[in-house]
Amino acid sequence: YLTRKLRERGWAGEVEPDVAGLCARFAELGYIDDESFARARAGGLLRRGYGSRRIVQALNAAGIAEELRHAVRPAPREARQAALELARRRGFGPFDRTAASLPAPEQRRRRREKHIAAMIRAGHAFTDAQALVDAGSVRAAETWADGEED
Repeated sequence: YLTRKLRERGWAGEVEPDVAGLCARFAELGYIDDESFARARAGGLLRRGYGSRRIVQALNAAGIAEELRHAVRPAPREARQAALELARRRGFGPFDRTAASLPAPEQRRRRREKHIAAMIRAGHAFTDAQALVDAGSVRAAETWADGEED
């Protein structure tokens, strides 16, 4: 893939390009920096409301080494803030404007389960998703998200 891209961009060498050498040189010059990429990618996903598990999966798919994936994992408080952001943006738990209008307890239970499942798919721990969705008010959810480090 990289060899084809080099040719498309004007590689005129008689021999095949030394891709490993080029990558090493680019890393030496700071053009390739896995740590900066991992921190930026993790931060972007966190701001969008994704949880630790989803961030680690995205970094793994990008080829980031395990120790670096572990190093950039969000702290528990950051993960709770991300869960709060997701709930706020998607209308989960105390941010759900339509939950009170659901007449049957069975409908409210299904809505709750749906919100928890969506948070788990976004990479949040079950206990965090459950705590946030079951928060009695926006204030309670914000207090939970601002909690002390675990």
